[in-house]
Amino acid sequence: MNKDFDYYISLPYAISVIPDSHSGGYVAKVNELPGCITQADSLHELMDMIEDSKRCWIDGALQDGIEIPEPFDPDDSEPSKFLLRLPKSLRRELAARAKTEGVSLNQYMLYQLSRAVGAAVLPTHANDEMAATVNG
Repeated sequence: MNKDFDYYISLPYAISVIPDSHSGGYVAKVNELPGCITQADSLHELMDMIEDSKRCWIDGALQDGIEIPEPFDPDDSEPSKFLLRLPKSLRRELAARAKTEGVSLNQYMLYQLSRAVGAAVLPTHANDEMAATVNG
């Protein structure tokens, strides 16, 4: 398959939209394309601008011979289990915190990883609400 401009522009790239609390507008970025970001006063304007930014990013990458990442495919058959080697002291500390919370180390780590990932996309007050929900 010829991976040209039309191929890349047709891919379903993930777009993150973040309200800009300082200006009252919005910021959008294409998650898989580093530096492909824009901002606007309204969501309608933002969607047009992020599409334009994506087109410029892909065109520039093709002209410069830069590798263009493709969107993450959630249907890929990657395992949902992974091995992580930890220093003994860190594992002890995490296990102690899990015990304090009354959950398994596995559940504690899942919660902490979910919080960390969510913190990158949720406003601060939403993280507090999520923690309150999880902690009861």
